[in-house]
Amino acid sequence: MTEPWRKLATHPIGHFKVFSLRRDEIESPRTGTRHDFFVLEAGPWVNVVPITPDGEIVLIEQYRHGIGEVTLEIPGGMVDPDESPMQAAGRELLEETGYRAEMIVSLGKSHPNPAILNNVLYTYLGAGAKKVAEPKLEAGEDISVVTYRLDELTRLVREGKITHSLVLAAFHFLSLQESR
Repeated sequence: MTEPWRKLATHPIGHFKVFSLRRDEIESPRTGTRHDFFVLEAGPWVNVVPITPDGEIVLIEQYRHGIGEVTLEIPGGMVDPDESPMQAAGRELLEETGYRAEMIVSLGKSHPNPAILNNVLYTYLGAGAKKVAEPKLEAGEDISVVTYRLDELTRLVREGKITHSLVLAAFHFLSLQESR
């Protein structure tokens, strides 16, 4: 049976706006050997799958610095310290798209990359999403809002137009919700 590894020490390395980096000294329970692991500490994130009353999904096109490309995604972002993940989902939806959902429903939670990240991603359905305002983007964001019919999602994924793994996980959560 696999056992947790024992943490011997933690060494903060730096804080970089949206995450901190630390080095942990860990001991393997199987071999007793020590290893260094680096962990990105980040707060919780949210993603929202907004669906309009007409059955369209609201997506965003956003430039992503890590890959140097524009991606097709769902709205999302970080949970602020003074709000719940559900409140953050509604806020991010409104800020990034100008849409407000009549009802926000939890679809599930996941760990974006537990090998190096310590945070949780909460995924929500934004049912009855309607445009009520213009997006209010942060200085570091450049986002365009687009809509597609819900039945086009499979094609968009198959054609490689949607490749963001956390968005793909959100669509899986949505499919589990629909099959209930």
